[in-house]
Amino acid sequence: MAHSPLLSYAIWVPIVGGLLVLAVGDRRAAAARWLALLVSLVTFAVTILLLTGFDTHTAAMQFSERIAWIPTLDIFYHLGIDGISLWFVLLTGLLTVLVVISSWRNVTERVAQFMAAFLIMEGTMIGVFCALDAILFYVFWEAMLIPMFLIIGVWGGPRRVYATIKFFLYTFLGSVLMLVALLYLYFHSGDSFGLLVFQKTPLGMGAQVLIFLAFFFAFAVKIPMWPVHTWLPDAHVEAPTGGSVILAAVMLKMGAYGFLRLSLPIVPDASHKLAWLMIALSLTAIIYVALVAIVQEDMKKLIAYSSIAHMGIVTLGFFVFDGVAVEGGIIQMLSHGFVSAAMFLCVGVLYDRMHTRDIKAYGGVANVMPIFAALMMLFAMANVGLPGTSGFVGEFMVVLGTYQVNPWAAILAATGLITGASYTLWLFKRVIFGAITHTEVAGLKDLDGREIFVLATLAAFTLLLGLWPAPFLDIVHNSVQHLVTQVSLSKIPA
Repeated sequence: MAHSPLLSYAIWVPIVGGLLVLAVGDRRAAAARWLALLVSLVTFAVTILLLTGFDTHTAAMQFSERIAWIPTLDIFYHLGIDGISLWFVLLTGLLTVLVVISSWRNVTERVAQFMAAFLIMEGTMIGVFCALDAILFYVFWEAMLIPMFLIIGVWGGPRRVYATIKFFLYTFLGSVLMLVALLYLYFHSGDSFGLLVFQKTPLGMGAQVLIFLAFFFAFAVKIPMWPVHTWLPDAHVEAPTGGSVILAAVMLKMGAYGFLRLSLPIVPDASHKLAWLMIALSLTAIIYVALVAIVQEDMKKLIAYSSIAHMGIVTLGFFVFDGVAVEGGIIQMLSHGFVSAAMFLCVGVLYDRMHTRDIKAYGGVANVMPIFAALMMLFAMANVGLPGTSGFVGEFMVVLGTYQVNPWAAILAATGLITGASYTLWLFKRVIFGAITHTEVAGLKDLDGREIFVLATLAAFTLLLGLWPAPFLDIVHNSVQHLVTQVSLSKIPA
């Protein structure tokens, strides 16, 4: 297992496959679609092998690969995963398959380029979750922006250029500060870019605070946290459905993952010192941004603000430094991956038929699309955090763990359950229930087999995580306990 190339397969099969799809070209759009589906299925199969071969009894990095890349600078092609990163590798593999299937008929222009962009982005995103060398991490972190930049800019809505530039500038500028912090760590760690070496490097409090803030701007923008969240609604509104799915379900998780992989273990003292800031910003996202979501009239924009609020629960769980809360934050990330993807796909189903995301344009959809209405109801309940769905498990664990550390923060966080129910049920009621008041709605057709397959797959995972979370928690438990132990140890030189 130590010398297994599975992680390289998971990264490079979609990248090379994307280049092959690009070579097929638009003149053979059908062949490009089938090749993209085959590549995504092979990649997902590789991630399943990672799951079946994973040892849940250790917190050590598994499936490690380490090859000299730039020896003179001690830069290595170093890969490995633990229980924290494994689920996000699988999530990326699963959702890429579903995006390819969901876009089968919806994308009719530049099909090969569209499919290739998603495959290449899949490989770079998996690379972020697997990289154990700082420069390799940074390369994958920046590389994944390019396909998403093209997806929004080429296949997006009327204001796609504005949304694309805003998305790129926000995320790129934050990343530059992260690079500065990584270079500082390199010179203070014995000239090594190893993330595991950084975790053992003693640093004074002043240096830790500056490094934490540099990481903060990179990761907070990606999540995104309030007040650097304004790029996300614009990006979602203009992005094609597949772009919104990957953006919400995977890309937002990378910011939170960055806090777990870099901020907490590398600068634990600064993490404790600035925890009050992270908790305050998280609670602001949970309460204020949720209130902003209630007044939205565009379905995509409402779900985008909902994502910001849900990710606030995640960061709250991380920065109370309680094992239960941290595990809950990770489960909440995974649940949000399923549920947000499903919600954006549901909006995409309606948009494909009506070509509008305005909530006022709908009403009474359940009368003509009963299967769609039933599936959307499940995802709406999961978004609310109904027991029995994936949305409940993570939120409950975060609130429970937070209460043991800071009862008032837990009480404020619990209000997110109320505001979440408000905007989600308000959206569902206006779109799905009631009498048909628009003639366009009366002519809608229910889901076809392809759409049922995609949404039913996400429904199955939403219920599985909600009803039987033990297998998911078993994977992350030892890695989280190891992380919590690391964060509790001071790295200030004696």
